[in-house]
Amino acid sequence: MRKTISQTLVLGLIAAATPALAIEQATVTRIDATTVAVEWKDADPVSVFVSDMPNADPKTAQVVAKADRSGRVVVPYASTERRYFSLRDHGDKSVVRVAERVLPLEQGSNFRDAGGYLGADGKRVAWGKIFRSGAMPLLTELDYTTLEKLKIMTIVDLRSTDERMIAPNMLDDRTGATFISNDYSLKGLMAGYGKGDGEYAYRGMDTFLKPQLKQVFRSLLRDEGAVMYHCSAGQDRTGITTALIYSALGVDRATILKDYHLSTELRRPQFEMPPLDPADWPGNPIVPYYVASMKKPGGPKAEPLFTPKGNSHLAQYFELIDKNYGNIEAYLDKELGVTAADIKRLRALYLQ
Repeated sequence: MRKTISQTLVLGLIAAATPALAIEQATVTRIDATTVAVEWKDADPVSVFVSDMPNADPKTAQVVAKADRSGRVVVPYASTERRYFSLRDHGDKSVVRVAERVLPLEQGSNFRDAGGYLGADGKRVAWGKIFRSGAMPLLTELDYTTLEKLKIMTIVDLRSTDERMIAPNMLDDRTGATFISNDYSLKGLMAGYGKGDGEYAYRGMDTFLKPQLKQVFRSLLRDEGAVMYHCSAGQDRTGITTALIYSALGVDRATILKDYHLSTELRRPQFEMPPLDPADWPGNPIVPYYVASMKKPGGPKAEPLFTPKGNSHLAQYFELIDKNYGNIEAYLDKELGVTAADIKRLRALYLQ
């Protein structure tokens, strides 16, 4: 049907009154040891502010750029610092906070800030409150200087006793953080992992990791400061833990899976384990695995987190959870004691 002149005028007025879309795809990418690029997509001009506080009010933060339309600004930012950027849309006045996801450590592996992803009720996971990593036995003094600025108050080590013995975590000693771990043998974890055709590699993790997962959620619910958790590679046990946290916070599964698979490119396996002499660790089940990986041409490498048939390990884990419990919320309640009220509190604490 042909539009009348009045209809066209009304539609034009509505379009003119409708604000442009809010800021999209805001990222912070390190260029070198002294600078980063802050990038975004938005039809409106954007002002950029920086602060060492993750939830700083833009009014009190340092101005980096005013009413910028370029979509990219380069900012001086030493790798030993921790800064958070606020981007204010001049159209709808909304504010998006963003930071470096991967901490630029000299000898760390897969150390990330969990913040930034869109969660429940249109809010985003808070930056600077939840951190994840691989093992950290080879951190340098400069790395410790960087990590001390995160104000981590609780560290949950997801690893077995066997792993902790040969690659102890010293970050709690350097920062004064509370250290939490549960003793278990790696033999129990490895009994079914990677067996058969490689499908459903995480089968049984929902119950095997219960003690460690409970500690992570209890730490988050206590709200005593930033929480960090890690395993050896920061991808399997840590990936499951992160997926459950994101699910509780309302992050969609596509985003969770994409984040999970970042581990392949973000791991630096050469820094996850110190040099080992098998004679020093008789009977330790993880030592032969690491010694063999170190002898491979080019050293240890991160393998993609897919089955031989191309299925995501985490996607199959979700499939099992849905089949056995109905959904993530039911699993969290039944196995970890994380109730609907707890999820509501987690969202209040870790979404902004």
